[in-house]
Amino acid sequence: MPVPPAGTALAGGTNGPRALRPLLDTVLDALTAGAEDRAGPLPAGGPDTVARAVHDACHPVLPDDGTGPHTALRTLVHTLAAGAADPADPHCAAHLHCPPLALATAADLAAAALNPSMDSWDQAPAASALESLTSRALAALVYPHATAPDALITTGGTESNQLGLLLAREAATTPGTAGPLQIICGANAHHSIHRSAWLLGLPTPITLPTPNGTLTPDTLHTCLTNLPPHTGPLLITATAGTTDSGAIDPLPALADLAHHHRARLHIDAAYGGPLLFSDTHTKALQGLDRAHTVALDLHKLGWQPVAAGLLAVPDPTTLTPLTHQADYLNADDDTEAGLPDLLHRSLRTTRRPDILKIAVTLKALGRHGIGTLVDRTLADLIEAHPRYELHSRPTLSTVLFRPTGADHATLATIRRTLLTEGRAVLGRATTPTGLWLKVTLLNPHTQPGDLTTLLTLVEGHTPR
Repeated sequence: MPVPPAGTALAGGTNGPRALRPLLDTVLDALTAGAEDRAGPLPAGGPDTVARAVHDACHPVLPDDGTGPHTALRTLVHTLAAGAADPADPHCAAHLHCPPLALATAADLAAAALNPSMDSWDQAPAASALESLTSRALAALVYPHATAPDALITTGGTESNQLGLLLAREAATTPGTAGPLQIICGANAHHSIHRSAWLLGLPTPITLPTPNGTLTPDTLHTCLTNLPPHTGPLLITATAGTTDSGAIDPLPALADLAHHHRARLHIDAAYGGPLLFSDTHTKALQGLDRAHTVALDLHKLGWQPVAAGLLAVPDPTTLTPLTHQADYLNADDDTEAGLPDLLHRSLRTTRRPDILKIAVTLKALGRHGIGTLVDRTLADLIEAHPRYELHSRPTLSTVLFRPTGADHATLATIRRTLLTEGRAVLGRATTPTGLWLKVTLLNPHTQPGDLTTLLTLVEGHTPR
């Protein structure tokens, strides 16, 4: 038989770790060298410069004869690291894009090496049991008074919101209800609410104004009392941590209105949900447990590698509409014989064991350890500054600011210039009062001095 090409050793089995070890040394060296060459939060030069570097490293993408595993890893990992936007750099603070814990990343390596597929028990015996235990423990944080809360593992807030709307749509088609489901949300809602409504064939959501960043009870009350007669079943969506400013809707009052009008309630807590780990900040989520479904996301304020989302429900019967049967995955006689049915745990078929990194983090740090990271991240690190205007006092870890008197064009130019220079990654947010620069603080190791430097960079690019 011909000798297999170098680089074809498998990651699993008893020999897998032995094959991985030298490759990991190459990867770690390349990551280090790439970060040193980048020397900042992202590469300098802009899109064209990065694209040329990637082209030069990859060309030809499919050679007739390969370079061998170490050269390929060294070249491409170095190129990716040198051309990365690194959320571990305190000046990379534009998006809800967290620096993952080394602990969680190491666990993710094990998940990749074992490669369970979470669509049938015989592909993931231990991983499926771990997912069941861990997801229910996290659901109990959301619904502490529920008898048997449960949660599905998702790719993030978008998929969780989609599932929340899907479950509401299916509940609205039960006998005695008149469809279609009508969604009501604030203008502050994540874009995935509208996109999911479109994807699910639902009417365009009624979108209410949120001039101060949150959906107010008065605004919702006016909408609900003025709906046309014979409007179908209602789903109210609230937000606990908006993308633009981190604002949290007044959840208890919105839950009261949903109950009074017999509307279903979904809360998108993809950003703010991890406040549940914090003894100090969990009170900001009062009323969360009154929702029929809740979206969570631990690759934001949970410091997990992407992806690490959840959809929590107070009772497993809420998930019944997701029941699906495929004989090769969950044959009736196998299920009756006691093999767990995993197919109803997701709309996806093949999916990674993303629960492993989450479970390792929970086990290693505990609720208090994760809560301490949350508290550090939410600390008020940006003080009043005479040359800057703050949009409002931060609710979570998002700060909107701008140089006093700077107009839209100036702000947009400052942001793009810092990106092109590779000096800083700032976000942008548009509110009724105009454009703002956005800093999203998800790095628990960021210090006040890092933010002072960031403000100095902005000031240095502000026309006088």
